[in-house]
Amino acid sequence: MKSELQFDFIADKENHSITIKREFAAGKKLVWQAYTDSEILDQWWAPKPWTAKTKSMDFREGGHWLYAMVSPEGDEHLGRLDYKKIVPKDSYVGLDAFCHPDGTINTAMPRANWKANFDEMGDHTLVTNIIKYDSLDQLEMIIKMGMKEGITIAMESLDELLSTLSK
Repeated sequence: MKSELQFDFIADKENHSITIKREFAAGKKLVWQAYTDSEILDQWWAPKPWTAKTKSMDFREGGHWLYAMVSPEGDEHLGRLDYKKIVPKDSYVGLDAFCHPDGTINTAMPRANWKANFDEMGDHTLVTNIIKYDSLDQLEMIIKMGMKEGITIAMESLDELLSTLSK
């Protein structure tokens, strides 16, 4: 069934952006919760064998999610998503960045404007992520770091998790 679910990863060099469209075999309410509840995010956000660990989360406009991607050896690479606009159960916009352990943005790494849209498709949900960078160099750096491979693995983990949460 997973092979029938839509998955598009489109890198647009001209606009310095990535569009990821991913269909899930679950209702919109549950998929929204999977993206906005730290306890659920921690179960799927990192590409296996890595894990995700929320340090803090304040899901509201002006709030942020501070999290770590933890390697199998225990090394932590931190990220921060600052929420700018939230339309409950429909979309959110935030600034996504790598950060230092104290939560300050790592300005040596790309920062992205990340918009996530959630669309109901019967008993399925389509999530469209539009991720924009300031330059082509930043976009290419993220792609070389394995963005497509990592997000593909994470989305597969979310598929597995949603099948257990919806029962």
